[in-house]
Amino acid sequence: MIMLHAKLINPASIAVIGGSDNTDSIGGSVLKNLIDQQFKGKLYVVNPKKDEVQKVISFRDASLLPKTDLAIIAIPAIDIEAVVTLLLEDKETKAFIIYAAGFAELNDSGSQLQDKITKRITEAGGSLLGPNNIGMINQNYAGVFTKPIPKIDKKGVDFISGSGATAVFTLEVAEQIGLKFSSLFTVGNSAQVGVEEVLEYLDTSFVPGESSLVKMLYIEGIKNSEKLLTHCLSLRQKGCSIIALKSGITDKGKAAASSHTGAMVNSDLFVSALFKKAGIIRCQSRHELVTCAALLQISNKRPKKFAIVTHAGGPAVILTDTLSRNGLIIPDLNENHQQNLKKLLYPGAIAKNPIDILATGNAEQLGDVLDYCENELTEIEGTIVIFGSPGLGSVNDAFQMIHQKIRESHKPIYAILPSTVNVHEEIQHFIQKGNLAFSDEYLFGTCLSIITNARPQINKSSPENIIDVDRIRALIKNFTNGFINPEQVYELLTAANIKMAKQVLVHSESDLLNAARSLEYPVVQKVVGPLHKSDTKGVITSVLNITELMYNFRKLIKQKGVKAVMIQQMISGKEVFIGSKRESGFSPLILCGAGGIYIEALHDISNSLAPVGINEAKEMVDQLTIKPILEGIRGEEPCNLEAFYETIKKISNLLMVTPEIAELDINPLIISEKDIVAVDARIKIKK
Repeated sequence: MIMLHAKLINPASIAVIGGSDNTDSIGGSVLKNLIDQQFKGKLYVVNPKKDEVQKVISFRDASLLPKTDLAIIAIPAIDIEAVVTLLLEDKETKAFIIYAAGFAELNDSGSQLQDKITKRITEAGGSLLGPNNIGMINQNYAGVFTKPIPKIDKKGVDFISGSGATAVFTLEVAEQIGLKFSSLFTVGNSAQVGVEEVLEYLDTSFVPGESSLVKMLYIEGIKNSEKLLTHCLSLRQKGCSIIALKSGITDKGKAAASSHTGAMVNSDLFVSALFKKAGIIRCQSRHELVTCAALLQISNKRPKKFAIVTHAGGPAVILTDTLSRNGLIIPDLNENHQQNLKKLLYPGAIAKNPIDILATGNAEQLGDVLDYCENELTEIEGTIVIFGSPGLGSVNDAFQMIHQKIRESHKPIYAILPSTVNVHEEIQHFIQKGNLAFSDEYLFGTCLSIITNARPQINKSSPENIIDVDRIRALIKNFTNGFINPEQVYELLTAANIKMAKQVLVHSESDLLNAARSLEYPVVQKVVGPLHKSDTKGVITSVLNITELMYNFRKLIKQKGVKAVMIQQMISGKEVFIGSKRESGFSPLILCGAGGIYIEALHDISNSLAPVGINEAKEMVDQLTIKPILEGIRGEEPCNLEAFYETIKKISNLLMVTPEIAELDINPLIISEKDIVAVDARIKIKK
């Protein structure tokens, strides 16, 4: 198990390998940042031409260094292995930050070099951040070569980024609105320490009342979804909110899908399911990421009913529309409240909510309205102030009033200050006082909605194994790769305690005559072989006797690709489906939804990563558009939804003990008021 070494987090000494007087170079810039941010430990430099660099003692060779906790390495990739080996063997160095590119992201030889360096550090019990990153910042030191350096506050946001450049651009957005940070980790190639390991550190080192409650992630790749899930759930139980932006979500494999489930699943669906299960709030841009983090810094309670106070009607209308479209509430104020508010304002002011104090409204009136929202509007859970400037007169008094009321109020107050050019300096002064200033009402409203509407964590129930595991493993052992045949599907699902329609597989007319003796009519005949049987008219229902059976068999067996004909009892009910697919690094993704021949066209599906218990299965079904139909409409009997939940759980149990199942597709499942029965299924094995 890889953990972040204590000397990476809080080193007593740092050596900058490749430090320079040129602060426009990587080695010079990181040294300047360490000095400017007042690193309190011992600081050394290795520079082959200097005895002093930026007034810091410099050694001409790493072999001359004293013992050093952390090495920040700012030299070319080709020279790094020798330096790392020396520091590990002679200087007791246990923490390394490697900036250089030219490793696994470049080519095979770079990947081999990265692996060798990583192996040496890991075997020595050390930690490696990078390579191909910009470093890290925490309350102990600023080990990055970039700018801006964010304002560090232990109650600020913890930020983990898979990309150094994205981290820099995100910090720039954050600086514009005043977001503070507790730490920044950029993992680069994640050779040893990735997003998951940093989350593990933030989880295991969490101190209630002291540690940051907001974790912000930019993720390019997920190496270990189980670790990510475990520590996100643990952090959320400790009161943390986690927000993330995930890149690399385009779908490249959908056209080659070999099942209904495969056709509907792409890589991003796995990510979305993981985020949902982990309780991660998902964003789509850096601006959304920063805005959501800032909103969570203001309030972790996620209010839903708001008063909007403004002196500019247009932005207030845009904000009202945005919030209302997304289910947040801007309640109208009753006549009594409106009259009371109008007494505080100039004639012509509007007090319905949004409350428009007019362009002529002053700071004192703004303060009075904010006090009224705080003390008299009991249904209001938060107040949003929109205050800009047309470039005429000062806004200092109004901004000072907002600053004061933010600190006095128990309900959260959010400040949207849109005049980023006309009163840029005044906004910066507002931010320097420790406030957060949003600039765009639509972005603000969208992000507030994302946070408020984020689903609460599902109570995980541990699914009991109500399946014959020994029997299932024995069956899997004898299966070969690819889609297994219908008899094997029947055996496997039956062992998983999933009810299947009685079926007989026939290859010849004599098989059919033998089977006919035990059939109960009506029955269904379907071809075995083609993926989409209905596309080839390979399904015939309501077969009533042996004459029809024989006639249909002769017609079906001649179709291209048909290997046999299956005869099943005919079952009445509504058509649903359950499917699953695996992707490297993730638990199996389980889907359910409306089934039958319109499955892909309707795309009425929901999903979750296994394991799935009853509560989670119920939530999956609750999300379906078909749910009211299953509950019974226009006098129809309701379907047995409990059986649907149980079947989803059984599929989850099956998948958790059979990593060899790459794809599973049960379509349709026939659900009625009494039962749920699988009538068609495909299972693909990949050992």
